[in-house]
Amino acid sequence: MGPVELLHMSVFSQSFSPCGRFLAAGNNYGEIAVFSLSAALSPDATALSQKPVLRFPAHEGPVYSLLSTDCQLLSSGNGEISCWSWSELIKKNVKSLWTKRPKSSLEIPEINSMSMNFRDNSLVFGGGDNNVHILDLEHGVFKSVLQGHTDYVHCVSVRDREAEILSGGEDGAVRMWDSRTGQSVHCIEVHKYESCARPQFGKWISCLTTDSDWMLCGGGPSLSLWHLRSLSPTSVFPLKGVQRQTTFYQDMILAVGEGPAVSHCLLGGEVKAQIPCTPQSLNTLQLNTSSTEHRVLTVGGSSDHIDVFTNLSYRTFSLSF
Repeated sequence: MGPVELLHMSVFSQSFSPCGRFLAAGNNYGEIAVFSLSAALSPDATALSQKPVLRFPAHEGPVYSLLSTDCQLLSSGNGEISCWSWSELIKKNVKSLWTKRPKSSLEIPEINSMSMNFRDNSLVFGGGDNNVHILDLEHGVFKSVLQGHTDYVHCVSVRDREAEILSGGEDGAVRMWDSRTGQSVHCIEVHKYESCARPQFGKWISCLTTDSDWMLCGGGPSLSLWHLRSLSPTSVFPLKGVQRQTTFYQDMILAVGEGPAVSHCLLGGEVKAQIPCTPQSLNTLQLNTSSTEHRVLTVGGSSDHIDVFTNLSYRTFSLSF
């Protein structure tokens, strides 16, 4: 890959291996890189330890989303989802186990977001055809399509305990679905709440995550925290620009989006800190919680670098494609 392509590289997606020792990252050129965190974090790490142990073409267009199950890595691109075995990737074997394409009215809709429903071992995903699809991983069949959004679906999240699926899209709606019936049970139009609305940015929802009775969502509207029983926003975060990914972490909220920093917010709505990053604009943040010795936060965006934080208050080093 030449210097021009490196210059225009963006990292769209990340996922840690089930053992927590490896990180997979997907870029806008359809490649997946696998990094050894154990090598990069070891006391005798060299510059080489920050480069991929494996890098391979996975999809024709960007790798929009990556997700790990107990032993597999799932990747999504334009109109397709591929599955890779982590144990094979670690041995540098890159043959996919399968690639599946949902039937869609559109030629090749991008698949923007994936989430696991552990209750029935299914994969929930949403994308450019305005629908949320459910793939039964046990039998390898698409078992249902949730229809209701009137535009692109950007993000999906699963509430296992409640058997609920949430999805957010370009149409400005967050829909809550009953995963057993496939019916839409609630629809929140975030931009219609004065405290969240930012008409100058638009109404679309670009990020969404849940934690028991709570939801975080943002995009055009400000990042906001919602109580799902009362379906009302309890905190609105005064962050500039569009947020692209957010997560709950202990008693805090971490968010990334436009601008070169990870925002640390308190649940009450206060922005506690903004920690500088290498990329000028950020797409993805991922916390490695499955491994205590490799407990890190990794952040990627408009650069071939992925920043690694061993301590949340400053960047320790960067991995690079």
